Amino acid sequence: MTTNTKLLRAIGPALALAGAVTLIAQPASAGECPADKMKPNARQMVDYKPVGVTDVTLGSINLEKQPANIKDRELRFRKLTIEPGGIVPWHSHDDRPALIYVQQGEIVEYASNCIDPIVHKAGDLRPEVFGTSHWWKNLGKEAVILYVGDVRKDPHDHNM
Repeated sequence: MTTNTKLLRAIGPALALAGAVTLIAQPASAGECPADKMKPNARQMVDYKPVGVTDVTLGSINLEKQPANIKDRELRFRKLTIEPGGIVPWHSHDDRPALIYVQQGEIVEYASNCIDPIVHKAGDLRPEVFGTSHWWKNLGKEAVILYVGDVRKDPHDHNM
């Protein structure tokens, strides 16, 4: 038996276990609207104000000053904490793509293009792109923590 074969037999099970753990630890896709529930303008805009939401910008980058040279755009990273009963008001992502990572809790999204509410749980990653308009509500008993990366044009746009 060669040295390489002995080494592979010795560490092979550990490598397999490490690979399995890595796959299990990957974030799951966020809850999505079932295809048969998708419908344009399924939900109309509501005029709720923010309730029980803390929105903290953790950092930002002026993208015009980067090699990508995207004029009038900022890459922003934020932490949103939504208390039980809290509401993230209606907003659009037509001009502000974002990725939302649910770090803690469970929250319900009410999207303009889905007949049913969409439930997002800890570990979910939700893309928000052109055509996405929605609002969110924490119906649970614990605070929800979201980490949000978005690209915004207007520095005065304080949409969540």
